Amino acid sequence: MQPNRLKSYTLVIVQFVCLVLIAITGPILARNPLWLLVEVFALVFAVWALLAVRIGNINITPDVRHNSQLVRSGPYRWLRHPIYAALLLGALALVVDTPTWWRAAIWIVLLGDLLIKLHYEERMLADHFPDYAAYMQASKRLIPGIY
Repeated sequence: MQPNRLKSYTLVIVQFVCLVLIAITGPILARNPLWLLVEVFALVFAVWALLAVRIGNINITPDVRHNSQLVRSGPYRWLRHPIYAALLLGALALVVDTPTWWRAAIWIVLLGDLLIKLHYEERMLADHFPDYAAYMQASKRLIPGIY
């Protein structure tokens, strides 16, 4: 599957717009200690995933780089998209901590965007890496043991 640059950049723009809107429509740090803990966990989880994937493998778009490697260490042992999971969890903590219908709607758009993005990315990863199908069988997309 050849990457569709317009689709790739549109998905990234929607993702960042949603994250910025959630950030500017309420506090950036959750006020409730439980949600702050969830937010910190999401941040630590995202950093762990970034360290596992290594800087040379990071790509802001869902397009697969020609010289990329399939990472199956760190959180990638259990989740194929741990950074997306961390973004969703951290944003959810902020929305639940300071809920408005507007923030909830933005989070739902973010969820839809990231689901579309990860399915699109997985089709390209499966084409690029012969062992990606086996990796899909051994891991979940976003939620350990569930999805």
